[in-house]
Amino acid sequence: MLDKILKVLNVITQVILLFTAFLTLLIAYIIFAPDEMPKPFRLQYKYDAAFTTPVPEAPVEHSTGGETTPAAGESHEFVPGEGIMLNMSTKIINLVDPGGRRYIRLTVVAEFAPDNPEYTSMPEEEKIAYLTAFEEKLNSRLPIMDDTVITLLSTKTYEDLYTAEGKEKLRQEIMDILSQKLVDLHILSIYFTEFVVQ
Repeated sequence: MLDKILKVLNVITQVILLFTAFLTLLIAYIIFAPDEMPKPFRLQYKYDAAFTTPVPEAPVEHSTGGETTPAAGESHEFVPGEGIMLNMSTKIINLVDPGGRRYIRLTVVAEFAPDNPEYTSMPEEEKIAYLTAFEEKLNSRLPIMDDTVITLLSTKTYEDLYTAEGKEKLRQEIMDILSQKLVDLHILSIYFTEFVVQ
């Protein structure tokens, strides 16, 4: 009789272990598989408006037949949303943790203001040529930007990053450090298109 009870408990234990292993693999797949692969659902984050980057007021502009141009004597001041985006790719980095088991998967997009104030009023062909040259300039600086983000993240703990305040503080720190290192570029904003702390 006792032998039968032990066999039943052994089977139940094995089923629980198999289910736990399957669930762990499923969670790891959802979090770390590339977004192009099929997933049962995707993780999304909702940020409180109190912790988002404030948008400066746009300069006064005058309308000329559907398009807006800066007022006479003023150059256009770019605001977040008007700049040129640079996807810095996905990074998986170990966090500072006594057990060494915490990590972050992060995709950063940096937005830069064009360094030519006439960018918005350029003819389409000139704009495309300028954009190509500017993107080449940004790509040549990509190793500096990647190193900055990786170095900064490797000093962070789970507790530093898991709250909305922590994410906003990280966004500001990345902007500040990149502004110091890339003095000839003007960073408008940093966006996180993927942010998973495990």
